[in-house]
Amino acid sequence: MSDSFAAGGGLLSRRRLLGGGLAAGAVAAAGSLGLVEAVRAEAALPAWQTEPGLEVRPYGVPDSHEADVRRAIIQVYKELAPAYSFSGTPLHRLRGTITPSGLHYEVHHGGRPELDPARHRLRIHGLVERPLAFDLEALERYPMISRVHFLECAGNSFMNAHAEQAPQMGCDMLHGLVSNSEWTGVPLRLLLEEAGVRPEGRWLVAIGDDAPGLARSIPMEKAMRDGMLALYQNGERIRPEQGYPMRVLLPGYEGNMNVKWVTALQVVERPAHTKDESGEYTDLLADGKVIALSFTMGVKSVITHPSGGMSMSGPGLYEISGLAWSGTGPVTKVEVSADAGASWAEALLHPPVLDRALVRFSIPWKWSGAPALLQSRAHDGSGAVQPTRSEWKKRYSPANVNHNNSIQAWRVTQDGAVQNVYT
Repeated sequence: MSDSFAAGGGLLSRRRLLGGGLAAGAVAAAGSLGLVEAVRAEAALPAWQTEPGLEVRPYGVPDSHEADVRRAIIQVYKELAPAYSFSGTPLHRLRGTITPSGLHYEVHHGGRPELDPARHRLRIHGLVERPLAFDLEALERYPMISRVHFLECAGNSFMNAHAEQAPQMGCDMLHGLVSNSEWTGVPLRLLLEEAGVRPEGRWLVAIGDDAPGLARSIPMEKAMRDGMLALYQNGERIRPEQGYPMRVLLPGYEGNMNVKWVTALQVVERPAHTKDESGEYTDLLADGKVIALSFTMGVKSVITHPSGGMSMSGPGLYEISGLAWSGTGPVTKVEVSADAGASWAEALLHPPVLDRALVRFSIPWKWSGAPALLQSRAHDGSGAVQPTRSEWKKRYSPANVNHNNSIQAWRVTQDGAVQNVYT
């Protein structure tokens, strides 16, 4: 194998390419890009150069040519329960790692409430010395922190879990229930310490102010260590679909734990085993056992470019790019295969590589035009490695769809179509 190649299937050495741009040896291996057109003189000026442009506006919006970059609406029970609905982030239409607030995924069990922020209160009660209630004005006076973290629904990638045939969908439908934002708010520790948690208070029950009254049990240790009462997302107030005016943020924990529209934190001795955590959000194992309190999201990655539904524009040099994340800490390595897992090459992790945040990875690829099978697998600091789909299925019951962090495979056909496949 030439030293310009890092693995089979045409994966190129990223160090060779990045070290000296498109160095002569790499170009010889990859072929000319051939993607630019020759410059030529234009006699006529376009309209936007001959007349004044539009005036400034009070709130920026995407350009009209980007109108199709939107969330994918997923309604599993459209006729029976239309308010039980999701929307998936269009991961394949984005670059970088920060998800625009308007494209952050949603999961609603009973629709999106329209709350009056002036009337909303957060109450801390139960096993505390001083029951307290906070309004938005009071919370604005507390010291705040900002952290970049991902949120992922426990049911993300559920469509790939047990369907007999791989569904032909894009990243937004298959893996779009994960997003990454800068969150700003008050550390839960400050509010809990002010209320005076009693020694026997080892759990919190966070309760949302929505129609279903979502309630989840949170270990006190987690809340004290890095829990946040998030008030801002990407610099502005949290959007209504993300829990306006406030939500719980628990870095690395499944999305449902990060209770939106939070209105109460009850300090208790033991988990409450609420409807959600004792039913929908338990994990059924293959041996018949149940994991009742499975909070942390596993190490995971997905190639977003190219991905399902896309089309290649002919043989030549491409960049394979995607996202990786882990609920236990930073991602340490991502490997990519272009030959169905026969060989793997380490991809570049684009800095900054943050704790429990999405990281972008990439590797150059010379596609020969022959059928190919693309995969990525992520590693994290705990030593965990993203499992294959067959490994994941061996662990879980066929009835379980939560916490599917198995490797995604994309088939590139000879005519350039990209398809979802099982391996």
